[in-house]
Amino acid sequence: MIRLDIISDVACPWCYVGKAYLDRALEARPDHPFLIEWHPFQLNPEMPKDGMDRRAYMEAKFGGREGAVRAYAPLVEHAKAAGIDLNLDRITCQPNTLDAHRMIHWAGLEGRQTAMVAALFRALWRDGRDLGDADTLADIAGEVGLDREMIRRLLDSDGDADDIRTRDAHAREKGVSGVPTFVIANQHVVQGAQPTETWVRIIDDVAAQLATAEDRPAG
Repeated sequence: MIRLDIISDVACPWCYVGKAYLDRALEARPDHPFLIEWHPFQLNPEMPKDGMDRRAYMEAKFGGREGAVRAYAPLVEHAKAAGIDLNLDRITCQPNTLDAHRMIHWAGLEGRQTAMVAALFRALWRDGRDLGDADTLADIAGEVGLDREMIRRLLDSDGDADDIRTRDAHAREKGVSGVPTFVIANQHVVQGAQPTETWVRIIDDVAAQLATAEDRPAG
């Protein structure tokens, strides 16, 4: 197996699109060699713990409503191409995602990391749920098979929060300034939401290289 490390933030819609494109490629190549692990990155690490009004956030970031509409137009088109639903009008709160990243970490300990990532993306971008709300996060944990009450208690603690911050800082020190960022075999970096066709070519290239290595005489 080949490691595919994915650095992302569930508050990043392009990360959602990028995951969907990758998912289509993995479905097309079910014998792919990737072992996937998700890593934290906060687009807005200074976001208040309770988040902020989504409209105010968008207008501040893009210079008004018209700027936000223009910025999101290509995103909507890519979401359609990737086969995912974006219901932007349902989102009322721009969340602080530290707790969401803690959830992804805890899910990884139980072998449910990718399922948790998928559930969090859908919860925010399709359903408009508040990922800064502990009860909402605990509900999502239960939906993917984790112990809801245990996760709820953990969310009331600071457990693993410093670890998430340290891993986020480490990614930035390594040069990551935007997400999604994909790292193949700890050597090759792919940035941005690449289309499914690109991922299929990458998977085929990796598979060919592995086959060549296996055929090479030992010694």
